[in-house]
Amino acid sequence: MHTVRVTLIDVPTERRSTGGGASTRTVFRTCPLCEAGCGLELTVTDDGVTRIRGDRNDVFSRGYICPKGSTLRQLHDDPDRLRAPLVRRGGRHVEVTWAEAFEEADRVLSGAIERHGRGAMGVYVGNPNAHNLAGLLYLRPLLKSLGTRNVFTASTVDQRPKELSSAWMFGGGLTIPVPDIDRTHMLVMLGANPYESNGSLATAPDWPGRIEAMQARGGRLVVVDPRRTRTADQADQHLAIRPGTDALLLAAVVTCLARDGRIAPGDAGRYVAGLDEVVRALAGFTPESVSAAVGIDARDIERLAHEIADAPSAAVYGRIGTTTAEFGTLASWLVDVVNLVTGNLDRPGGAMFAKAAAGAANTRGRERYGRGFNVGRHRSRVRGLAGSMGELPVACMAEEIDTPGEGQLRAMVTVAGNPVLSTPNSDRLDAAMAGLDGYVAVDIYLNETTRHADVILPPPSALQRGHYDLALLQLALHNVANYSPPVLPLDDGQPDEWAILARLALIAQGMGPDADVEVVDDLVVGALVDAAVGDEHGPVAGRDRAEILEALAPRTGPERLLDLMLRTGPYGDGFGARAGQVVPGVAPLTLDVLLENPHGVDLGPLEPRLPEVLRTESGMVEVAAEPLMADLARLEAVLDRPVPQAVLVGRRDLRSNNSWMHNVNVLVKGRPRCTLHVHPDDASRWELVDGGSARVASRVGAVEVPVEVTDAVRPGVVSLPHGWGHDLDGIRLEVARAHAGTNSNVLTDDQVVDDLSGNAVLNGIPVEVGPVASTA
Repeated sequence: MHTVRVTLIDVPTERRSTGGGASTRTVFRTCPLCEAGCGLELTVTDDGVTRIRGDRNDVFSRGYICPKGSTLRQLHDDPDRLRAPLVRRGGRHVEVTWAEAFEEADRVLSGAIERHGRGAMGVYVGNPNAHNLAGLLYLRPLLKSLGTRNVFTASTVDQRPKELSSAWMFGGGLTIPVPDIDRTHMLVMLGANPYESNGSLATAPDWPGRIEAMQARGGRLVVVDPRRTRTADQADQHLAIRPGTDALLLAAVVTCLARDGRIAPGDAGRYVAGLDEVVRALAGFTPESVSAAVGIDARDIERLAHEIADAPSAAVYGRIGTTTAEFGTLASWLVDVVNLVTGNLDRPGGAMFAKAAAGAANTRGRERYGRGFNVGRHRSRVRGLAGSMGELPVACMAEEIDTPGEGQLRAMVTVAGNPVLSTPNSDRLDAAMAGLDGYVAVDIYLNETTRHADVILPPPSALQRGHYDLALLQLALHNVANYSPPVLPLDDGQPDEWAILARLALIAQGMGPDADVEVVDDLVVGALVDAAVGDEHGPVAGRDRAEILEALAPRTGPERLLDLMLRTGPYGDGFGARAGQVVPGVAPLTLDVLLENPHGVDLGPLEPRLPEVLRTESGMVEVAAEPLMADLARLEAVLDRPVPQAVLVGRRDLRSNNSWMHNVNVLVKGRPRCTLHVHPDDASRWELVDGGSARVASRVGAVEVPVEVTDAVRPGVVSLPHGWGHDLDGIRLEVARAHAGTNSNVLTDDQVVDDLSGNAVLNGIPVEVGPVASTA
């Protein structure tokens, strides 16, 4: 079964018993391990978690839980999880006190800045920070204190194309339309596999249950994917597209509808600029002209277009298979164009905008109008790749470290990231990291990347910190708010994560390892209060700064900031400015209200938000943004491109989450999952056998990997999951090393990116495949 459902009785927020001398309590929290945001019920005996199951009363997940959610205890108890800082001495990592660790971090960072300047500093921020309240709120002071523009994150191996297309169209990188699955009649899914990934850039628990409920009420699921995934198995129709050609398919859908006189944007059309220009620009991408390139018959493309247009409501949704491709930004844009031209943008059952309780830029300031959006204000030193949203593409990080010259990166800070396994041309990056003059990591593991660090500062486990999905609830398929206090106390002497980041910020400012972290905390909250009282459109406009700060006391740290954002958000109490209910049956939000509602607060289904959700210069949906239109010539040029012998794509597994959850035995035991999927026809012509080994080579590297022959991939496509390769010296990941697997990013070409976003191309990589040469 794809779900784990439990039947529970109603329980209070915390239930305690002391039978047999042990103290037992029941607590509730939101799972922080992926984007689904499932509610969990935890049984805690003394100071240890003894059981985790789904919270049936959670307002969003209703008892759903995936295999990862039940492993928070194993992650907390993992003997390889770092409990004390590590410092490199004599070529080995040794445990030290926190005072010694911060002194060493001061020596490393201050020394590097003094020798090379701030322009030689680099930062990499990993994916777990998106699920981390402290990381989202206290990374900015650290970045400002380091004073470098060389910031890299996991965003440019993931969702940056969708952020850019949304920023150009709607005015904000997280103003992303999400599919209203619970009310739609048709869901078209490209490059997404939520039966394995739990959904992404569209936050909701139990995607399988929601999809099956849609089908049970007569709805239809179409999956466009080069692999027959678990989601495709559930689909009413599977279109096995050639990898990397989603933009061509979507452009042809628009042109087919235009040719048939079916362009009908509906109510959203009143707020759209440039639609006629887009339709004209796409006219050359007909079903007939793209059919050979995408590998789908022209009649099937036409049928898809007509079914979307004819459905009472429909939503087109694209995810990582579309964003981590050569035309990721165009594909992301065209997903929304198809939703628009079929009348499905911003209406129930279509693609809609969440209204988050806290943190969303599209709920602050002047409605509809904003400053506009540009990229390329800063470019990378070596290749000149355009930066966006304060970051450079991670595909250029290795060359920025290993290429001599003015501005060469000589020192790095990483926070919750493992780029040696998760970014392109891993071998080159691994060698580059080894040559750094200084490196400080904030991480719970000594992994394939942090093994190069001079200092590793481990934050508390997920069970030891509060949780609120500040970023992900901006993409929720239903408006909710959930806060979870820490389940377990901090270890003796363990600083909270926000305090670690704040101390590093003070060190980077030259204030030494003993400076008071409360200084940073007060500066952060002061800046947010100033912004709130200075927002003439907000609920506390013109209020006294000291009054707001006093009302937030005595809280400190992330909880103080969250309380401020909730109270000044669209459902907040406005520090007394809103006395009545903003949502029927829901008290105006404060952090105390969320604490009183451990199963979460239901803020209602998605509602149409145009035009107030916009923050564009014109106050319109800018569907014909110049960078997007200009990139169509590059797309057209691929129509006559020859097809390579084979292309590589990735894949997800429900029990895996990038690289960092492979040290949990219950998630990796059983049959090996890091195998190369090969179609039977290809296996025959490449002389491969099931259970044998293949050599896979790209322009930048080669690997040997076990073969799994399956017709779940289309001919000419091979598939290898990412995040594996735990066989490097110097790591402390005993379970992961025993299930090492193969690092697919050895094959990913760091010189090939989506031109508009700089996003790495992880899908559609040309490779040569053959049997491993026999040896005597």
